[in-house]
Amino acid sequence: MPENARDECCCPEFNPAPWDEQEVTWEARLFVKDRVRCLFHIPLNFAAVMTRNMAKIQAAEALPEDDVLVLADDNSLWGADVYLGVGKDVPDSEMTTLSGTFLTKVFEGPYAQMRAWMQEMTGYVTSRGKAAKRVLSYYTTCPKCAKKYGKSYTREG
Repeated sequence: MPENARDECCCPEFNPAPWDEQEVTWEARLFVKDRVRCLFHIPLNFAAVMTRNMAKIQAAEALPEDDVLVLADDNSLWGADVYLGVGKDVPDSEMTTLSGTFLTKVFEGPYAQMRAWMQEMTGYVTSRGKAAKRVLSYYTTCPKCAKKYGKSYTREG
């Protein structure tokens, strides 16, 4: 890998251990909500949506103190809702909260494996005696940083 590619990373390296097969409870966790266009579940404008929202979040000084969560609810062949965790309201953005108990599982590999991961996640939830209302994906790094670190993690919850 060229040395300049190492220097261009913008995402912190993800440590999967604290997130794999965990139970997390949130009460009114604050997010900016937006929508990504998809073609048969393949995101078309993900980078543009993230760039636009991160600019608003940074301008509002609303970055959370802990992990920046980028969750995706792949709820249609033609689009997905995305949720960006924030520390406070962001002007000119759709704000929402998520509450509940979430089971997490970490997967590593290419996006093409997403269908298998969703099925495995549903099985994992069932094995814990629970029923999944929906499955959200957490993309831990951008594609450029995934190449730098040599891992492409996705966390399901």
